[in-house]
Amino acid sequence: MKPVCLVIGAGAGIGGTVGKRFAREGYHAVLCRRTDQEGLDRLVGSIEGEGGSASGYLLNAVEPDSIEARITAVEADIGPIEVVVFNLGAQIGDRALADTTYKAFEMGWRMATFALFRVASTLCPLMEERGRGTILVTSATAAVRGNKGQHSHAAAMGGRRLLCQSLNAEFGPKGIHIAHIVVDGSVDAPDTLGKMLGAERFQQLRETRGMEHDGLMLPERIADTYFHLAQQHRSTWSHEIDMRSFSDMPWWNH
Repeated sequence: MKPVCLVIGAGAGIGGTVGKRFAREGYHAVLCRRTDQEGLDRLVGSIEGEGGSASGYLLNAVEPDSIEARITAVEADIGPIEVVVFNLGAQIGDRALADTTYKAFEMGWRMATFALFRVASTLCPLMEERGRGTILVTSATAAVRGNKGQHSHAAAMGGRRLLCQSLNAEFGPKGIHIAHIVVDGSVDAPDTLGKMLGAERFQQLRETRGMEHDGLMLPERIADTYFHLAQQHRSTWSHEIDMRSFSDMPWWNH
């Protein structure tokens, strides 16, 4: 039986690429995303075309019991989940306080913080019984710095970071590795940055900063770090790391 890597938020950027990397290393990748069945099928097909093993499911993480049911089904039908990649975004764009509705603010929390809490509540007891497991949590600059117009996002991602710290304090000594990964820069991903900027502006950015310039973070290289974290010996576990392009100014110098 292959070890299972569950990716929640498996788009065409970080999540899907990390899933592909784990599949290349012998894991069965369970890929979950909210929409785009066709894109999900392509991702699963590309993994299988490389000789890997994968399955894909549409998952709306804010629906009651959706996360819990999927984890339970994977454990029963595919195998024990060794690694979870929690890659849900919660960015609603820059909005002034007056333009941030209660619903929009709460949605950021439901995606960034409550959904992770639900994953941990369902899976950590199972991992604790097995005495091992890894939870890799994608985060953002907003987790460590609140900027203008980021009321919902910064509050939600800051909550995600502190939830990871609390989970680590409780479950790290029980053999569960929890890593909070701050992606402090722009990722060369069409379904995140590309959608925010639009196709034309995204391509211009790729040509001026990305591609051979290495000024945009490459999902394939990000995936290298995720896989490395999952293989760390427990005597040297990393709990929090941050990543950015060599040419970007770190968040603490802004």
